[in-house]
Amino acid sequence: MNIDELKNTWNEDIVEETPEISIEQRNKINLPLEKIRKNMRVEFWWVIGIFIFAFLVCSVCKPFKLQLYITVLVASMLIVTVFFYYKFFKLYNELSNPVLKTSDSLKDLITQLNLNKQYYLSYYISFAPFLVCEVLIVLEFIPWPQPLGEMKIAAILIGSLIGGLFLLYLAGKFWFHQYYGRYIHRIEDLLDNLKR
Repeated sequence: MNIDELKNTWNEDIVEETPEISIEQRNKINLPLEKIRKNMRVEFWWVIGIFIFAFLVCSVCKPFKLQLYITVLVASMLIVTVFFYYKFFKLYNELSNPVLKTSDSLKDLITQLNLNKQYYLSYYISFAPFLVCEVLIVLEFIPWPQPLGEMKIAAILIGSLIGGLFLLYLAGKFWFHQYYGRYIHRIEDLLDNLKR
């Protein structure tokens, strides 16, 4: 094949244009995005308040050993929270100035939102070790009328872990759906309408 034939073949290829998003559709997308951003801000400030309260509770715990254990546990939770909130903050910044001119950019946004859904559920499940530590601290430091046997301690620990994991997963799923999932679903519906 010579150069002229290659040029002709290149020119004959039909290049599919990526559909553009109209201003009306962008406005429909911006409403759910603004709701997601607002919920992210509210949740961020709630988490800050919860950690301030937790550290205040740590400061009044007695004896010192209990105070130390709880403070280390809350500080560890804070480190995990900072990691995940760093990821959420990156999404928050991207939602601030979305460049939604084509359906491909909208697909990228939905992919980022769904990736953050996985981060969000991982965030809740990452608290499982902290749940185990909390149960151990409670078993160790709360005075019981009668000493607990080994089997009773094991049953309480395993039952608390299974129940706690289940509740953490359900709470994370419910919270995500209430505050973010339904808005992501609206954006996905708009993308489906663009494809038609």
